[in-house]
Amino acid sequence: MDLVSLRRDVHAHPEPAFCELRTAALVLSRLRKLPVRLRMGPEAMRLEGIPAYPDEQALERFAGLAVANGADATDVETLAAQGTAVIADLEGTRPGPTWALRFDMDALPVAEAEDGGHVPAAAGFRSDYPGFMHACGHDGHVAIGLTLAERLADRDFPGTVRFLFQPAEEGGRGARAMLGAGAVDGVDRFVAMHLGLDLAAGTVAAGITGIFATTKMRARFTGVASHAAAAPQDGRNALLAAATAVLGIHGLPRFSTADTRVNVGTLHAPGNVNIVPALAELTCEARSRDGAVNVDLTERVKQVLRGAAEAQEVTVEIEETGGSTSLDCDDELLDAVLVAAKAGGHETVRLHEMGGSDDASLFAEVVQRAGGRATYTVVGGGNPAPHHNPYFDVDEAALPIGVDVLERLVRG
Repeated sequence: MDLVSLRRDVHAHPEPAFCELRTAALVLSRLRKLPVRLRMGPEAMRLEGIPAYPDEQALERFAGLAVANGADATDVETLAAQGTAVIADLEGTRPGPTWALRFDMDALPVAEAEDGGHVPAAAGFRSDYPGFMHACGHDGHVAIGLTLAERLADRDFPGTVRFLFQPAEEGGRGARAMLGAGAVDGVDRFVAMHLGLDLAAGTVAAGITGIFATTKMRARFTGVASHAAAAPQDGRNALLAAATAVLGIHGLPRFSTADTRVNVGTLHAPGNVNIVPALAELTCEARSRDGAVNVDLTERVKQVLRGAAEAQEVTVEIEETGGSTSLDCDDELLDAVLVAAKAGGHETVRLHEMGGSDDASLFAEVVQRAGGRATYTVVGGGNPAPHHNPYFDVDEAALPIGVDVLERLVRG
């Protein structure tokens, strides 16, 4: 299966965070043919303490889909029980640095466009899984990572390359789970590569600026149900508390010292029109381009949640469900990526404005604190629609560029 066919295969079978069972099984099947040391399960990620981990029903659903769509049943069973992260170490024939290259695998809960103006629909590789879609380019990342591993199988490079096939980038949970298993221990140079991000098609950015630190949260409000007409005074309205919190979060003051964002993404409350709602749940996020400011903003969001609950005499449980930090790319690696990209004849820019978050920043932070270097490289994808949009797609000409740049970077 060539690079484009591989990307299209992954695209047609999108799996959400920690349910990337078919994708991870595909990764394993390709890597087992190469001279690599494979790690999976507890050696690749730790399940303990992962917030909002899929329940058994979700894992069973995607396990069934994975096997029905060609995945090895034994691998799927193991991945469902132990986690979907896969790590592969490939040693070169000469002494040199240890690289870690991150390739995220998860898709999004987005229903993909069906009309003929959307290339995956017109070309027959639109999502086969209703309600889920690769709307951020991770399908291309998987294809680039596997193709690169096969290219480097000749081991004609210095040092070691560690391939990190990461679950659950969306929502910021996968990197932390892999760090718990020592995923970047001993790494000298870390690179994450992303397709798209509104960069001109085919252009390579050696690094990014403007990445947001973020905290994802879920708040559960619990009140008292009561008849909305006969005894409203006996009820304690959880939905009203949650709705008050929504407005309070979006009304938080901005910071003069850093760019910030807040958002409430979902609000759910079961019940009936004539019942004072006893339960409500919302999900929200805080972001800042400064990690310390994000910590402050996150605490302010929590204060709003607690205050709204107190005002309505209900309780609230707040859970941090994911997050990431800011990232400063190292000049040494920026220079190296530019050299590699220019050697391949590709257009380049040194830094590209990101405007989003990625928990690859957590890998980078650990590597940099240990004295290593890190960058976050972008290959322009000519995107016809924004990321996380039903019409998102990647110009497949970007795929070989991504492989070429990383191969030249590693071979030196």
